[in-house]
Amino acid sequence: MFKTIAPCLFSFDIEWIPDPLSAEILHGTSINGPQGNEDAMKRLWAEAGATEEQPQPYLKTVLCRIVSICGVFRETTSEGASIKLVTLPANVEDAEKVKEASILQALLKAVGVRKPQLVGYNSHNADVPIIVQRSIVNGLFGEGMGERPDKPWEGVDYFAQSGDFNIDLAPILGRYAQTPKLNEIATLCGIPGKVDTDGGSVSGMWLRGDLKGIVDYNEFDAITTHLLWARVAHFGGLLGDEAYAREQTMVRELLESEIDRGKTHFERYIAEWDRLRALVAKR
Repeated sequence: MFKTIAPCLFSFDIEWIPDPLSAEILHGTSINGPQGNEDAMKRLWAEAGATEEQPQPYLKTVLCRIVSICGVFRETTSEGASIKLVTLPANVEDAEKVKEASILQALLKAVGVRKPQLVGYNSHNADVPIIVQRSIVNGLFGEGMGERPDKPWEGVDYFAQSGDFNIDLAPILGRYAQTPKLNEIATLCGIPGKVDTDGGSVSGMWLRGDLKGIVDYNEFDAITTHLLWARVAHFGGLLGDEAYAREQTMVRELLESEIDRGKTHFERYIAEWDRLRALVAKR
């Protein structure tokens, strides 16, 4: 269980795909032609032990390309807490912003300047490593994210084995075979888990050119991660009953404001949230 809520907090989620260029560099697989990217992905899966029963095995994160990072940025001031949605790439039609290096550079700059408390799900094993690995692969400067203080109490350390600056909700909620999937624990709590799609569909969406669909899905998971964080914080006594209720209200108001700005996919999220809350109210 984490012990604190920092003044700046970022509940985030990342979407990635098998990196076709990695297949070309490591295995000589051509990525030219209409089937190039798909063939490259299949080669990476084959090298990872793909079978008929499991055609898309989990790949090492270093072999994957980040296509979207979304999160809820929470800030506490003397006037109280506020939240906003952060989406990278901000514009899926901008060829420069959709590049992996651009997505990572924007994240690194934000983290380096604000030094938020990071909150994720399985982030110790996957999300933080892929940020570091792919930033290094792209030759990026860490912008302070990689800095480590001489002593744990002297500054932010995202790589410490203990501490509250890199909160992974998954091992807090279970270990080994008892670790729930995000979809399982969230849905049972009355929080939308998977809405319309799941992580296994991301590669297919990318091959079809549906980056917007991936970003929409990524935003759903970021909101879900934040709502689950709030529920865990409530359990741990870091958010009292009123503060927990207020956090949920802030999330709903955020979703409604995003819908007003044209992000109508959040209408489906709210509808699923209402449906699940009605179900869990039967307990």
